[in-house]
Amino acid sequence: MRRIAFFDCFSGISGDMCLGAIIDAGVPLETLSKQLKKLPVSGYRLSSKRVKRSSLQATKVDVRIEPGHKDPAVTTWKDISKIIEMSSLAEVFKKKGLSVFRTLFDAEAKVHGGTFRTVHLHEIGAVDCMIDIFGTIIGLHMLDVDEVISSPVNLGSGIVKTAHGLLPVPPPATAAILHDFPVYSRHVQSELTTPTGAALIKELSSSHGDVPLMRVEKVGIGAGAKDFEKWPNVLRLFIGTPLPPDPVGHEDREEKTVTVIETNIDDMNPQIYEHLIDMLFRAGSLDVSLTQLIMKKGRPGVRLTVLCDDRRKDAVMKIILRETSSIGLRYYETKRKIMEREMKYVNTEFGKVHYKISRLGNEIIKAVPEFEDCKRIARRLHIPLIEVLKKIQQQESP
Repeated sequence: MRRIAFFDCFSGISGDMCLGAIIDAGVPLETLSKQLKKLPVSGYRLSSKRVKRSSLQATKVDVRIEPGHKDPAVTTWKDISKIIEMSSLAEVFKKKGLSVFRTLFDAEAKVHGGTFRTVHLHEIGAVDCMIDIFGTIIGLHMLDVDEVISSPVNLGSGIVKTAHGLLPVPPPATAAILHDFPVYSRHVQSELTTPTGAALIKELSSSHGDVPLMRVEKVGIGAGAKDFEKWPNVLRLFIGTPLPPDPVGHEDREEKTVTVIETNIDDMNPQIYEHLIDMLFRAGSLDVSLTQLIMKKGRPGVRLTVLCDDRRKDAVMKIILRETSSIGLRYYETKRKIMEREMKYVNTEFGKVHYKISRLGNEIIKAVPEFEDCKRIARRLHIPLIEVLKKIQQQESP
């Protein structure tokens, strides 16, 4: 079953807060440390302890540089990418880690000029940042997380001292990273969200909003470095499984606004569509369809149409632009109205079969046997599927 992680960033987010929440949610520190040793970095010690932030208990994780070792104060893309490529981590971890670091370097280049290859990261140590980023990526994998969702991010307020002098909160790099991401500033005059935390949540989350409808299995609370007198400086992490729109299995009957995303494609290997459709549904799309087209110059093409909730729009568009040959798309809001639906077991001559039942008010409009059940019956009894469907449909409907 698909598992989701919801990050509640009501007090911002940082790399050490992410690690603390993951450890607090049940990932053993020793197991995580063993995986992190696959990175070719040394001279550090990873530790955790229980602390209080205001009135809340939380887990604080620290990366300590051991005596005799020095964490470089200035970091380049060449330094970072070399360390990652030399590691024995799984390729999927390397790819995600490089993506997070690229976000950090791109933001620095946008703020100070240059390119991601020429700028330096002044505010973070290479080892500290490396452990924060890969510890979060690997830790979420250990929690069997398939999708990350984030709340809007509290940035804090005030002034912060940096290598470039005094800067307003959020610092320009953090603001650049969280472009197009929902943010706000409330309650605390201090920097609550760091560039590393911003890059992690920007790259790892597929959508953002309120706590999704889910069955919570674990809650982890990670502590920030600062302890405010009347404000719990913590990051909450909810781990669980998503629930259908209605706990008893009924779809929402009311008219609802949804987002339609479309793009026309005429230059892509059609074998990719199966993978693409699977990714779009895993990201929470409500419907995905392909329509044959004749495009300019008489070329055959395909219109990809995706239906999704507005809060999933950004994640869906990112998948389309990354996974297809398309360089653009269009999207718009529309209304959707569906009948009340439920699944019900019905006794047949072949045994129990699921029926999809659709109603308008109290009137049953449609009752259709579940196709996958019929396929299993046909395989089990070695009879034609068309015969199974015919006999079941001849029986009295629910």
